[in-house]
Amino acid sequence: MSKTKQIIAPKWEIKDRTYLLKAGLSPLTYTLGSRHSSRYPLLWFDEGKGAQRELRYATNMNSPFMDEQKGEATLGHIIFEDGVLSVSKEKQQLQKLLSLYHPRLGDTYYEFRPQQIANDEIEEINYEIDALLAAQGMDIEHAEAVLRVEKGSAVSKMTSREIKRDILLMAKRNPAAFLSIASDENVGLRNTAIVSVEKGIIKISQDQRTFMWGSNDRKLMTVPFDENPYSALAAWFKTDEGVEVFKTIEKKLQ
Repeated sequence: MSKTKQIIAPKWEIKDRTYLLKAGLSPLTYTLGSRHSSRYPLLWFDEGKGAQRELRYATNMNSPFMDEQKGEATLGHIIFEDGVLSVSKEKQQLQKLLSLYHPRLGDTYYEFRPQQIANDEIEEINYEIDALLAAQGMDIEHAEAVLRVEKGSAVSKMTSREIKRDILLMAKRNPAAFLSIASDENVGLRNTAIVSVEKGIIKISQDQRTFMWGSNDRKLMTVPFDENPYSALAAWFKTDEGVEVFKTIEKKLQ
């Protein structure tokens, strides 16, 4: 008989905690809602009970839930000063309200977690290293294709040294986006599409809806509605008809 896997909830750590207002919110004082009312709802949905539970910060109660508070409650205020609120470990009811249940968590404010910040920074640094190594080892044709996504036709006027410099800067500024673009199998096809138009091998109509041969205006393809024309042409290059056109364009570009 197989055993049912037991799910263990994360252990609540008793410690001092600090909360910070999100970017753009840093007045001298900011008062966060501390009790439920019809005008300013302060509710938390309890899946175990299948019901909304009212929240209230009472300094003389051990729980932030009104249905667990017995007797006369001494209501407290939740005030951030200069965007910061420090809560000592003795105020467990307030910490749990802020860290677990308050509906404005993650929207108006967040809990400052040094370890999580360190983990995020390590991940960002690793992303940057991976991106810079990928950019450094990239051949000039691939680098041009990737850089064109950011700079457009300006890439055609850049020297090889300028392309190598700017591809490294692109990788450094936004490594995650760079790695995503660099691994996109269509980015090279899209670059070929743009270069072939710049060199007059193929043409695109003024309404950006039709691609034609530059030599005789013979229609190649119609761009589907609401699609980027060069992305559509790159996808078309992979069709049976498009492959032959792509091979011809490559020969003309050599």
